[in-house]
Amino acid sequence: MGYTKTTFDHTADGTEVYRYTLTNEQGVSASFTNFGAIWLTMSVPDKNGQFDDVILGYDSVDSIQTQPGHPGEPVGRNANRIGGAKFTLNGVTYELAKNSAEVNNLHSGPDLYHSRLWESWAYETAEGSRLDFFLNSPDGDQGYPGNAKIRISYTLTEDSCLKIDYNMVADADTVANFTNHCYFNLAGHNSGPVMDQQVWLAADTYTPADAVSIPTGEILPVAGTPMDFTKMKPIGQDIEVDFEALILGHGYDHNWVLNHKTGELSLSAKAMDEASGRVLEVYTDLPGVQFYTANFLTHMEGK
Repeated sequence: MGYTKTTFDHTADGTEVYRYTLTNEQGVSASFTNFGAIWLTMSVPDKNGQFDDVILGYDSVDSIQTQPGHPGEPVGRNANRIGGAKFTLNGVTYELAKNSAEVNNLHSGPDLYHSRLWESWAYETAEGSRLDFFLNSPDGDQGYPGNAKIRISYTLTEDSCLKIDYNMVADADTVANFTNHCYFNLAGHNSGPVMDQQVWLAADTYTPADAVSIPTGEILPVAGTPMDFTKMKPIGQDIEVDFEALILGHGYDHNWVLNHKTGELSLSAKAMDEASGRVLEVYTDLPGVQFYTANFLTHMEGK
């Protein structure tokens, strides 16, 4: 069906911020804003053909800048945490901001991508309607080396797949570890808890983390533990079990080591809401997937 470009909001200095909406022939749609290159909505039908938005998110520029949790945001140059807020590359140690537990760096903050205006371009492809966001990240940005040209692309296909592609070209060795921090509620974004919704992960092992969510370096089997999602089960089934990983993480907030070969695009995770009949499938060519149950999202206002 194509794409539309409308006004989403304005920044404090009056700059117009846009909303792009991609729609396919089935009526499935996804919308995004050039303020932060953020994924705002995903409208999909239930088993009766009734459409609802199934992701949490923002309804204004102010909510993007003031609300917690990073819903729908692309995160880079590094997603998740870096222990000690520093890393060494080619013999040089780079210091980052300590914005997590006063010792670590989280999501490359505090100068996050969600507060930046991205260049944008929407167009049609053989796969479906596509939206490209572009950002120039200078040498030293967020503490990382190298001038980097970043492109994040969203494509809505006719089989209702939302493809996210990340591309970065830099003039020096640097870190490139991107993700999208989307929260899904397959019953609808305003429908309440998701504990009865079910999840499956294509992973026989996971990487445990310490009390401040830094991986210990171990890779442990999920078999016989609450971390086992090799068969689909309700999110809430084991989340309160007296198990160290769940206690330290205040729920699920871990990386699972995917069974597929790195670089091989494979079905890696699945979620299902039996009441609505909606099913989400996640494909990736990366080696791991983070499953997070919003354990620290205590209060958020949005759409």
